[in-house]
Amino acid sequence: MRRNIHACPVCGGAMEIARLNCTRCEVRIEGRFQMCRFCELEPEHLEFLEVFIKNRGVIRDMEKELGVSYPTVRARLDAMLTALGYEAVTTASPQEVSSRQKGVLAALDSGEIALEEAVRRLKQIA
Repeated sequence: MRRNIHACPVCGGAMEIARLNCTRCEVRIEGRFQMCRFCELEPEHLEFLEVFIKNRGVIRDMEKELGVSYPTVRARLDAMLTALGYEAVTTASPQEVSSRQKGVLAALDSGEIALEEAVRRLKQIA
């Protein structure tokens, strides 16, 4: 069975489903049917979505199954969200957050910033 084609191979326009067939009784229904948002995803996004659901969204488990790092899983998730039409919210990795926090604490320790400023910056990071 063929996968859904969401763009016309000739002009690039949007495709729609025009006929549905029952696999048991062979009834056919013709009309204009809209594809679901997931049907329009590229195969690599669908595979990622399946892994995401199977692992209940636990990124650590996804890293293991896919054999990739945390930033790669996040990048693929952001790409899938963008493909679905959502704005991908880019968040810092745990390593980046830790590094920023250490930078603020080092600035506080050296006297570059006051305690109040350090607290304000740490709240922005978290």
